[in-house]
Amino acid sequence: MNTSTRSTGRTLWVAVRAMAVFTLLLGVGYTLVITGVGQLILPAQANGSIARDADGEPAGSALIGQSFADADGAPLPEYFQPRPSAAGDGYDGGASSGSNLGPENEDLVAAIAERTGLVAEFNGVAEADVPADAVTASGSGLDPHISADYAGIQVERVALERGLDPDEVRDLVAAHTSGRTLGFLGEPSVNVLELNLALDELEG
Repeated sequence: MNTSTRSTGRTLWVAVRAMAVFTLLLGVGYTLVITGVGQLILPAQANGSIARDADGEPAGSALIGQSFADADGAPLPEYFQPRPSAAGDGYDGGASSGSNLGPENEDLVAAIAERTGLVAEFNGVAEADVPADAVTASGSGLDPHISADYAGIQVERVALERGLDPDEVRDLVAAHTSGRTLGFLGEPSVNVLELNLALDELEG
C-alpha cells in the first residue's frame, strides 16, 4: 500500500468519525436538549398549544383555525364564526394558503360582495357594519383569530341561540380578546376556538 492510499484511508476514517460525532452531538443531543427545555419551560406551546373542552378532551390547536359548521357546511348559529378560509376546502391544515387573488380580481370582488350579504343577514346587521376580516381569508387560510369588531357583531346572535344574556357574552368576548402586540402593533383580536370552548363551558 503506497503513501497516497494510506493518507486517503486515514482522511476517510477521520471524516467518518467526525460525521458520527456531529450527528450524535447536533442531530441527537441538540434535539433532546431543545425538546427538554421546551417541555420544561413552555410545555403547552411545545406540544402544539392544544385547546381542551370542558371534559379535558383535545378540541384543536389554539394556533390553527377551524370551522364551526354542520355536515352541509352551514355555519352553526350558536357559535362564533371564524373568517373565511382559502386553505383546501376550508381550514385544511395540509393545504395552507390564501386565495392569491388581487384586490381588483372580479372573482374576489364578487365573493366579498356575496359574503358581506350573507354575514350581514346571518348576524342581523347592516352590510356597512360587516368588518373586512369577516369576508376575506387570511394569507395562511388557518388564522385562528377574528377582529374584536367581527366578534362584536356576532354577540347578539350567539346570545339568542344559547338563551344567554348578551352582556354576559360580551364579557366573555372581552375576556378572550388579546390586545395589540407590544401595545401598538396590529389590532385587538379574539381566538375563536378558545371563545367557543368558553361558551360551551359557561352553558354546561
